[in-house]
Amino acid sequence: MYTHIDNYIIYLKVEKNASPKTIESYQKDFFRGLDFFAAFLHKEDHAILPSEIDHRVFRHYLAFLNEQGLARTSIARHLAAWRSLYRYLLREGIIGDNPLTRIASPRLGRKLPQFLFEDEAQALVEAPDLSQPLGLRDRALLETLYAGGLRISELVSLDTGNLDLAAGYIRITGKRSKERMVPLGSKAVEALTKYLREARPGLLANRNRKKGRQAPQHGELPAMPLPGKLNNAVFLNRWGTRLSSRGIRKIIDKYVEKISLERKISPHTLRHSFATHLLNAGADLRLVQELLGHTRLTSTQLYTHVSSERLKQVYRKSHPRAKE
Repeated sequence: MYTHIDNYIIYLKVEKNASPKTIESYQKDFFRGLDFFAAFLHKEDHAILPSEIDHRVFRHYLAFLNEQGLARTSIARHLAAWRSLYRYLLREGIIGDNPLTRIASPRLGRKLPQFLFEDEAQALVEAPDLSQPLGLRDRALLETLYAGGLRISELVSLDTGNLDLAAGYIRITGKRSKERMVPLGSKAVEALTKYLREARPGLLANRNRKKGRQAPQHGELPAMPLPGKLNNAVFLNRWGTRLSSRGIRKIIDKYVEKISLERKISPHTLRHSFATHLLNAGADLRLVQELLGHTRLTSTQLYTHVSSERLKQVYRKSHPRAKE
């Protein structure tokens, strides 16, 4: 099985152009499954053959995952990974029958994406202190997330060459390296321009601080630029290197706490808010699909349910015959 899994991972990288995150997730799911199958079949994991994992064995595996307390969504992800592997094995002629076609997917309840109301989104993006360089960065970061509906990975990988602020557009490389042009509103363009002119050069100059030196405090920038490798990342940390996903999450947590929002907000919440607010304002569903970079319209249609729920809330709160 290890050889087949290795070949499939190469296929995902080369042929399908799958993201590193997808590949890492698949590998974890495969290794966890192999551990179970080895114990269940009383064999060494490297000696397991694909034909030995039939639908009965796999049902035991799904039951095991359920007993371990995994959510239905996680179990469905494990099943999807193994299904994709077995479809590959069938196409390659390694197996003559795909046993996983006999396995039903776990029924998942529809979970509506969490979003911010418009006043909450405004409070969040306006929370940074613009008198500080890192505050200018954070304001530009939050404005870009909300104005463009970006995924956190898209924001992390954003380079200065992807910006056309004069035209009010940024070029985004999304899943499977699919590119799209995303317009930005005047507030986001203004925040990005100010950050790029007044804060980013100082942050960039700090990129080669020697290991072991004390990190600059919030708002501090080095007095002199230091030589180093060219860094085209738009959003930099205080050391002048590309801001990470974890760093962005910490920034958002900081401002959520500052404005006293009593619920957990993630970078994806701003993406959800972007889509929901556009649909609430009457934007065409196909347009929102294109802006979000969704391949399937069904992914975007989920936000219409969010808008419907919002309408119901407003109705129940406002209509005299709907109040209790």
